[in-house]
Amino acid sequence: MERKALGKGISALIPERESEERGEKIAYVKLDQIKPSPFQPRENFDNQHMQDLAQSIKEKGVIQPILVRPRGDYYEIIAGERRFRAAKLLNLKEVPVIVKDIEERDSLELSLIENIQRQALNPIEEAYAYQYLIDKFKVTQEKISEILGKARVSITNTLRILKLPQEVQEEIKTGRISFAHGRALLELEDPNQQRLLAQEIVSNQLSVRELENLIRARRPRLSKPRIKQSVQEPYVAIIQQELQRILATKVSIIKKKKRGYIQIEFYSQEDLERIYNKIKPE
Repeated sequence: MERKALGKGISALIPERESEERGEKIAYVKLDQIKPSPFQPRENFDNQHMQDLAQSIKEKGVIQPILVRPRGDYYEIIAGERRFRAAKLLNLKEVPVIVKDIEERDSLELSLIENIQRQALNPIEEAYAYQYLIDKFKVTQEKISEILGKARVSITNTLRILKLPQEVQEEIKTGRISFAHGRALLELEDPNQQRLLAQEIVSNQLSVRELENLIRARRPRLSKPRIKQSVQEPYVAIIQQELQRILATKVSIIKKKKRGYIQIEFYSQEDLERIYNKIKPE
């Protein structure tokens, strides 16, 4: 196999005509002779998207062949499982395929390339696929970067998402929390805090900026020790925490006997305007 072709994308691996010399051939294969790959990085197949694809295939046919590799008495899908599933929905008897005799590692690489180029993987699926390449085949992050044509830092940041608690990863999978939210949550080291803030993101539809402000507010700060620290009354502490949640920034309530003041922090002009819009009368 010409490994240098991988970085050029899936189109570089699909020949315009049959080429036995390169170990590739185009053929029509019965659906019951084709099986999904255990290396498929994608877990979720949206039902509506599948219905749309099935309708397109019904009207125009399978325009792009499915890429498969021979596995004894059947063929294993390398790229094109969505087309395969849509064809099954339509009860098609056979589909066009490109047969390519390659190894397991190359099969996963090609599947990754196709899914990422089509933006078909969520960040968690993408991260697990990278980790599988690293653990199973000892592929370096630099090599993954070269294969996919993506910056090394992008690969590293995607892999870091796997450090989040499983519950938070599930929220990213479903799209209720974005990849940018997940990266911000990694600034906290406490998994329980990450879980709690993930719930707040979903419940209050926090933007990434609001989340970052909350993280700043809850991160312990280094300061000079005070000679005497006043003990905050419980109900004042509750009000302070609620204001921080509502305004998504650090809030301090300083109470002295019957009087005191509230301090609200902002981190930019835009942040100030956001807070103002939160508290101004309707």
